[in-house]
Amino acid sequence: MKNPHNDDSRRRFLKLVAALAGGSLLAPRSVLAQREAPNSKAIASTGERLPTIGMGTSRTFDAAADPDLMANLAQVLATFFLHGGAVIDSSPMYGSSEQVIGELLAKTPQPEKLFSATKVWTDGRESGIRQMEQSRRLWGIESFDLIQIHNLRDWKVHYETLIKMKSEGKIRYIGITTSHGRDHDELQSVLKSHAFDFVQFSYNIGNRNVERSLLPLAAERGIAVIINRPFARGSLFRKTKGRALPDWAADFDCASWGQFFLKYAVSHPAVTCAIPATSKVHHMVDNMGAGFGRLPDQSVRHQMEQYFASL
Repeated sequence: MKNPHNDDSRRRFLKLVAALAGGSLLAPRSVLAQREAPNSKAIASTGERLPTIGMGTSRTFDAAADPDLMANLAQVLATFFLHGGAVIDSSPMYGSSEQVIGELLAKTPQPEKLFSATKVWTDGRESGIRQMEQSRRLWGIESFDLIQIHNLRDWKVHYETLIKMKSEGKIRYIGITTSHGRDHDELQSVLKSHAFDFVQFSYNIGNRNVERSLLPLAAERGIAVIINRPFARGSLFRKTKGRALPDWAADFDCASWGQFFLKYAVSHPAVTCAIPATSKVHHMVDNMGAGFGRLPDQSVRHQMEQYFASL
């Protein structure tokens, strides 16, 4: 028997896609009116370019058992692709997120530019191989563009596996991640002694610790940088609540605090892209708007830092 709830979700999803494609919903002017390409940066190890704004799925895509949330996330994903998105980052750590991604990718009009990124998060070689294969099946793809060692867990074992997978053409890039400042010293040591294509860590205008070591090291070693927690899990918005965006933000095509924070993160010369996570369509539209237009230069970045610190 067909599930009428699923049919309704599908109709809502297709209606949103049509509305977005026609430009009838709120969207960055440069995307839907002028059809400009989003800003992009090169992966240092190959020169391949990625849009500066990607999509994270931590906490937001763990929704497999909820049809209403699934329907809403289908709209979020469609919005991401229609605004030039490519990089989707997930992990087995994120509940049902990988299952949700796979189900939505199967019915979402998407460009060939999908850049699939997940993580291995377990102990042991065989367990890691099984987990990565399970992730691939859940996503419904032939192979991942990027697999990262999540929070340095059993990194020596997984590094050897990933090197072998890359040499066999089973993945394109290998990376390593952390979301914890306490792991920065170990991560720095690992990056100095082993070859990685990508590194992922937290960086935002309120937490700039990685500017002292990890960002310069990534630039020196030719490692692409993915930024997680660019909004510091919402704490940046709590600090700016009720505060007006400075007039001079328009000088770098910034129309909201969300874009202010994202443009700050991705304008660092060593940063390749940021992966904000959201389950709301209007927030996705706003996030993707940060991937278009001018970026602040070093002097403007300093002005942004001073202004934020004064709030």
